[in-house]
Amino acid sequence: MAHCVLIVEDDRDLARNLIDYLDLRGYVTDYAPDGFAAINQFRNNHYDLAIVDLMLPGIDGIAVCHRLRHELLKTTPVMILTAKDDVDVKVSAFDFGADDYMVKPVALKELEARARALIRRSNQEGESPVMAVGDLRVDAGTLRVERAGKAITLPPVQLRILSLLLRHSPNVVTQQAIAREIWGDEPGDKHSMFVHMHALRSAIDKPFTQQLIHTVRGFGYRVAALDATL
Repeated sequence: MAHCVLIVEDDRDLARNLIDYLDLRGYVTDYAPDGFAAINQFRNNHYDLAIVDLMLPGIDGIAVCHRLRHELLKTTPVMILTAKDDVDVKVSAFDFGADDYMVKPVALKELEARARALIRRSNQEGESPVMAVGDLRVDAGTLRVERAGKAITLPPVQLRILSLLLRHSPNVVTQQAIAREIWGDEPGDKHSMFVHMHALRSAIDKPFTQQLIHTVRGFGYRVAALDATL
């Protein structure tokens, strides 16, 4: 099956070169000329990889990564392209969710090799049904929850919330994203969500010494092994 790649690049000549090269090698490509268009594409489509220019109109490539990870909760691999060969910029890109970084001008053969590696790694990571943070394990196949080897029984809603938090650990999952997980597109009940979160903490954290579920005030929640705050 052909892999789908989103090209986010305001230089149309470079974008055309990337699209033509990848199309010839069997990829299915889509195009966004700026950051806002990229976010809209991500909302409506699934991609196996995104190749994102750093300096974009509207919002830059790092902001695209941040919104992709924290707002849309997508795990799509992201390769950043930029003319800036700067260590601090690279670190910032990785901190906000980028998976790879290439400095222009890029060698298309190397870019395609890196693209293959990112997609392959993403697929391999997606094969494991077990999610773990610290001594907490959730098997997405059997729906078994364990902490320190002790089985924990959760009702369906709390299991869905915990799975969502684990999929994006150690990143923060917003209250809005959790509400969508519970109620879908219907208006959410904040009080009910807080009740579910309280019950989830009681099951996952209360019997144990180390806290794994953390509140990030004003944003949402995250699961992390270290008792750190943003």
